Amino acid sequence: MGANVNTEGTLVRSYFPSGLDPQAAYLSRLSARSALYTDLQLLLDDHAGPLLPDDYRKLILQQNCLARPTDSARLKLWKELKNRYILNREEPLFAAFWQEWRRCSSEAERGLVAYILLALNDRLVTDLGLSWLFSYLRKAPMELRVNDVLNFIDHAGQTDHSEVKGWTVDTRLHVARHYMASIRDFGLARGKFRKVSVRPALYGSPVRLLIAALRVAGKSDLEIVTAPVFRLLALEGIELIDALGELNRLGELHFRMQADVIELGIGGAE
Repeated sequence: MGANVNTEGTLVRSYFPSGLDPQAAYLSRLSARSALYTDLQLLLDDHAGPLLPDDYRKLILQQNCLARPTDSARLKLWKELKNRYILNREEPLFAAFWQEWRRCSSEAERGLVAYILLALNDRLVTDLGLSWLFSYLRKAPMELRVNDVLNFIDHAGQTDHSEVKGWTVDTRLHVARHYMASIRDFGLARGKFRKVSVRPALYGSPVRLLIAALRVAGKSDLEIVTAPVFRLLALEGIELIDALGELNRLGELHFRMQADVIELGIGGAE
């Protein structure tokens, strides 16, 4: 965590992406429901700018903008969306997300931007993307199995994430199933019962969001262009450099690299 000053001059804590924190614990957020991507879309698309948490809370609880039948259902939905997507314009990562959300030129690009935000806010989703899903995206289309996600989670519980040992068998199964449903919703898989991977197309917004997140984490430009987190978009090594070069050609960002000298700019509020 860091600190910054909001528009009223109040000192607030800034959000360090837990997906980039190697010490972050695995959370079972997805055990209850999937990524709630459709609800996120409905919540964001009715407003021209990002809001404060209390404003989003009022929209969901008092105005019932997401059409839930009871107060308890609305409160649960609010908590789940807040935990997944931050929902606070004063947090640098959410502010960067909002900017990219508005810059997206297609629904496919928006899906990837939302996926990046979810992953950056959840270490388990990040690790699954980097260490498991990556190879399936690169070789797409490949069949994706819930049992393989379960094996990943179980192995993590035996090695680096002992907190997983405290999850019940049902919790692990629900996390695995909801993770699979989520990546389908984000456009990284297709199929209802038998899912296969879909390699993401190259878009400016999800790449810029990752760059912004790495800057929030204090990374230099050299560290950014060698960061493994771009594996979330099926990019690494020379392919990442080529992708940045192509996005530079398209005017999506500024990128020049000569030896270890790098110029990297993403525009907007940067």
